Amino acid sequence: MRVLIVEDELYLAEAIRDGLRLEAIAADIAGDGDTALELLSVNAYDIAVLDRDVPGPSGDEIARHIVASGSGTPILMLTAADRLDDKASGFELGADDYLTKPFELRELALRLRALDRRRAHSRPPVREIAGLRLDPFRREVYRDGRYVALTRKQFAVLEVLIGADGGVVSAEELLERAWDENADPFTNAVRITVSALRKRLGEPGIIATVPGVGYRIEPAADAVRGDGKNHDQG
Repeated sequence: MRVLIVEDELYLAEAIRDGLRLEAIAADIAGDGDTALELLSVNAYDIAVLDRDVPGPSGDEIARHIVASGSGTPILMLTAADRLDDKASGFELGADDYLTKPFELRELALRLRALDRRRAHSRPPVREIAGLRLDPFRREVYRDGRYVALTRKQFAVLEVLIGADGGVVSAEELLERAWDENADPFTNAVRITVSALRKRLGEPGIIATVPGVGYRIEPAADAVRGDGKNHDQG
């Protein structure tokens, strides 16, 4: 999952970003409304976390822009304004959730997970495919009943692959969904992470490479590999 944090208090924004990384959630930061609108124009975010009081276009104006764009990006308002009228006006603008400051980072992460699940309401909270079981709330993965210890980045990549329900996910999409804006588009990070993830998941290989297209999860017997060799070919 990749989210946009619109917050003008840099120390708080960075603390949120760093905390969400521990939950395998990638986050970009916008310290003002203009930067937020620019990032929204070039990136597809799963959720936007908006402080209502930021320089430039306010959080309210950004919320209106998101709603008007028709992107369907869920909005979580994050603000010190805790009166009922403030919350009501936020929901009227199109907010999907509202969290007042101060807050627990764990609660924010849980709310983001819930919003992401709600966005694809037909998707169960615990995902299962081809013997894999991924619980995004507990951040646990099992394969055929065996617990698999993953790094945060490996978990984030696997979550995107499982969310595709067997469809192919390009390296570019993995980079966009599981890394933040500081990721180098020419990096080998995706290939390296997928290779390490395959090793963690064990045999038989379950992450297939579709040559020139990307990756997908499928039973090892049907896995498509670019050169017919071991699945570590990336």
